[in-house]
Amino acid sequence: MAAAARARAAHLLRQLQRAACQCPTHSHTYSQAPGFPPSGKTTDYAFEMAVSNIRYGAGVTKEVGMDLQNMGAKNVCLMTDKNLSQLPPVQMVMDSLVKNGINFEVYNNVRVEPTDRSFMEAIEFVKKRAFDAYVAVGGGSTMDTCKAANLYASSPQSDFLDYVNAPIGKGKPVSVPLKPLIAVPTTSGTGSETTGVAIFDYEPLKVKTGIASRAIKPTLGLIDPLHTLHMPDRVVANSGFDVLCHALESYTALPYHMRSPCPSNPITRPAYQGSNPISDIWAVHALRIVAKYLKRAVRNPDDLEARSNMHLASAFAGIGFGNAGVHLCHGMSYPISGLVKTYKAKDYNVDHPLVPHGLSVVLTSPAVFTFTAQMSPERHLETAEILGADTRTARIPDAGPILADTLRKFLFDLDVDDGLAAIGYSKADIPALVKGTLPQERVTKLAPRPQSEEDLSALFEASMKLY
Repeated sequence: MAAAARARAAHLLRQLQRAACQCPTHSHTYSQAPGFPPSGKTTDYAFEMAVSNIRYGAGVTKEVGMDLQNMGAKNVCLMTDKNLSQLPPVQMVMDSLVKNGINFEVYNNVRVEPTDRSFMEAIEFVKKRAFDAYVAVGGGSTMDTCKAANLYASSPQSDFLDYVNAPIGKGKPVSVPLKPLIAVPTTSGTGSETTGVAIFDYEPLKVKTGIASRAIKPTLGLIDPLHTLHMPDRVVANSGFDVLCHALESYTALPYHMRSPCPSNPITRPAYQGSNPISDIWAVHALRIVAKYLKRAVRNPDDLEARSNMHLASAFAGIGFGNAGVHLCHGMSYPISGLVKTYKAKDYNVDHPLVPHGLSVVLTSPAVFTFTAQMSPERHLETAEILGADTRTARIPDAGPILADTLRKFLFDLDVDDGLAAIGYSKADIPALVKGTLPQERVTKLAPRPQSEEDLSALFEASMKLY
């Protein structure tokens, strides 16, 4: 009798498996079925979604003073950069704070593409003042600087490297309570208003790294599409490429139940967990918006519909990658921007050489997705189709080249520099670029296909010229 019941149960399980939805959102066709709870498991068996509260609407920035009043804030730090401090988004925030009787102090020394030094300057500023809430107005650089300042002011005894990702820092979990932080994004790229990640250049090693913890995500993101009308076209393009790669990388990342190790305690489960059914939905939706609106948003600064949708796409992709993670485009981008020599991007008003983050990420994308496609060819073909490729007669083995060609055409249409050589790199730089990628294990280990140093060298070499 017991044997018959077991056989019946096994038969039902097989039927359920066959009947399970096979659409890309609900299936990881390139992975094994997830395992069950932890006893003795080497890979994870669960994923967690952590997202800031989000409020969207044209002119919603004017509510920020009321929000702070509702929180009982008495002494607020308004953080921004020198360029933005002269522009309408910051003025709109200050007007709201004044109108609602909020006492505040401005810190406008945020560095575009922050460094450990610029983070520490902001941390020292806030440690000397008893702020009980923060408002960050700007792009990812401002929001990330503000997250770090809030964290270290809330944990004043901590050494700077305590919370920085391993292997550069100690990667300690955050267990202290932080103050409320309201993020007001003015670019459409990083999605930092939704995530618990703060990225910076670690100057002693000339690599980018960061802090990743759900505890540092903003309390509230105010997504106001009016702010996007102040962005020059290259800033729109480069921040849009960040959205593009957030979506592509999180959708093609290693599935969460193949990531190891399995955490012994939920506090050690990383923010970047691997692709999962909820992040997938956000990534695909963000990609559809990029395909439809990014070119329009770049070409016409008055196209409020296109720029509004890109602002939303940035948050959508943020919800996706903030929980799934990114992989090789981002891992390889950190030395590309960290080792910059003399390149200064158009439309960025800065006093130092700069490869904008979105540009550093997208330049390797054709090579990266050619490399990763064999692990999840269906997903690579699906994303190529969303971006405009005709995949009706496509063969599975051609998924990588098809997506790569689609990306090259997309970048060519948007006047993107012709590969790493065009921004000042040569073959002689490849060993240093590889060396700068190796510490980025937090993201490179989420690539669906493992990579050797030789693989990374080949990917950098293939990215020297795009067209």
